[in-house]
Amino acid sequence: MIVREVEHKDAAAIAEIYNHYVNESSITFEEDPVDKAEIIRRISETQAQGLPWYVAEGADDKCLGYCYASKWKGRCAYRFSVEITIYLHPNKVGNGAGTTLYQLLFDRLKSLDFHVVIGGIALPNPASVRLHEKFGMKKVAQFEEVGFKFGKWIDVGYWQGILSNRDI
Repeated sequence: MIVREVEHKDAAAIAEIYNHYVNESSITFEEDPVDKAEIIRRISETQAQGLPWYVAEGADDKCLGYCYASKWKGRCAYRFSVEITIYLHPNKVGNGAGTTLYQLLFDRLKSLDFHVVIGGIALPNPASVRLHEKFGMKKVAQFEEVGFKFGKWIDVGYWQGILSNRDI
C-alpha cells in the first residue's frame, strides 16, 4: 500500500468510493451522488486552505480510500481546530488502510500546529468509532436524530482529540 497526497487524477476513484456511501449508507448525509468535477472542486478547496488530503493505493494502483482535514468553523478563534474525514473502499475495510491514512493525517496536522481534531460519526458505526478511538479520540457529544436519510432518523456522535499541549 502507498499513501500519498491527493491529485486531481484521483477524483473519479474518490467519487466512486464516496458515492457508494451516498447511495448505500447513512454514513454520509449527502443524498445525491457527486461527480468527478465536484470532487476536484472539493480537493482544490482543501488544498487552497493549506490542509492535507491523502489517498491510499493498493498494489494494483486502485484507490483503497482517502482522508482529509477541513476547517472546523469559519470564525478566527477556531483556526487551530480541524474536522477530519475518512472513507474506505467498501471491499477494503479492515485491511489497515484506515490506520495508515489517519497516521499520516495526524502527523501532518501536528506538524502544521493544529491543536484539536474533531470527527463526526453517523451512528451506529462501530468500525469508525474504533478507528477514531485508536488515535486517542474521545466521544464528547451525541446529537440525537439530527439527520434523516432512507426514511429514518440518525444520531451523530462527535469525537475529539488533542494534538498538542502547548500554547501557540
